[in-house]
Amino acid sequence: MTKIKVGVAGYGVIGQRLADGVAKQNDMELVGVADVAPTLAIRALKEKGMPYNLFLANESRRAELDALGIKISGTLEDMVKSCDVVLDSSPGGIGAKNKELYERLGKKAIFQGGEKNSVADVFFHGYANYEKGLGKQFLKLTSCNTTGLIRSVDCLDRAFGLDRVAITIVRRVADPGDYHRGLTNALQIDKAPSHQAVDLMTIMPHVEATGILIHTPITHGHIITVVATGKQKITKEMALDAFRKHPRIRMVSIDEGFLGNASLFRYARDLGNPRGDMYEIALWEDSIVESGDSIMYAINIPQEAVTIPETIDGIRAVMAMQSTSAEATAVTNGYLGIGKWKQA
Repeated sequence: MTKIKVGVAGYGVIGQRLADGVAKQNDMELVGVADVAPTLAIRALKEKGMPYNLFLANESRRAELDALGIKISGTLEDMVKSCDVVLDSSPGGIGAKNKELYERLGKKAIFQGGEKNSVADVFFHGYANYEKGLGKQFLKLTSCNTTGLIRSVDCLDRAFGLDRVAITIVRRVADPGDYHRGLTNALQIDKAPSHQAVDLMTIMPHVEATGILIHTPITHGHIITVVATGKQKITKEMALDAFRKHPRIRMVSIDEGFLGNASLFRYARDLGNPRGDMYEIALWEDSIVESGDSIMYAINIPQEAVTIPETIDGIRAVMAMQSTSAEATAVTNGYLGIGKWKQA
């Protein structure tokens, strides 16, 4: 079997997880990762024995890497030349500049949510619009919040049909280890509608969406509440049945001890998941309520890992490895071990 060759540009919070996710795909080969400096992630990579080839995105700090004995396998351009697809998880704005290299070398690339939508041919989600990405050169992933939100909305829409959704996002202010946001003791509200609601309508134009976003001084996970109105009345039992069948949705309850975002992060660590990651969103069974013709529920978004499965779905789309969302997501899920807890 000829494996698809994949490189990761930017070895930060998302890039580390993309590299690990690709390495688990038996039908893909990780060519390597590229970065610019001896960050803590790169130092940790060296201490782990350099399991991935490291390529240098520019020459300005090569001397520092050499002084630390960190092996360099080549330049970013060298990596790109060896790839079928590049997963660009560079800081926002850098990916758009890297696109010039990908275009010049005729390579496909998938960008993360920090880039503008205009960087790509298709704004992509593995479940909601996989087929639109087939054979395209450039895709852009939705943000972490939008990725998890669309999973749940698409789940109900496929089962019953939706007319509109209203969302409230309680958003973590920074990732663990980030200091640039400062130390705060305040909540901050954004103007409505939130970009996640607008982005959902870009992916799913047949669903009317609006939303409010509130920034909170925490680091582990976002919580989103959704009020969804179907083309028919959706009962709690109907919603539960649909959600339980979705591999990337983990049903939890307060009675089990899942009191909030911290409970889920701790549970992921107790499971032994690397970095405390969880690919699935969690949906509280206790939060599902009927309100007139609408159904309301709450989900937790593990922001550091949630986009990894959909990014790998993107590889499958641009390389036309599978022709449908159902086929592609099933293969991705299998290699990542997603949904195995349902049979545990």
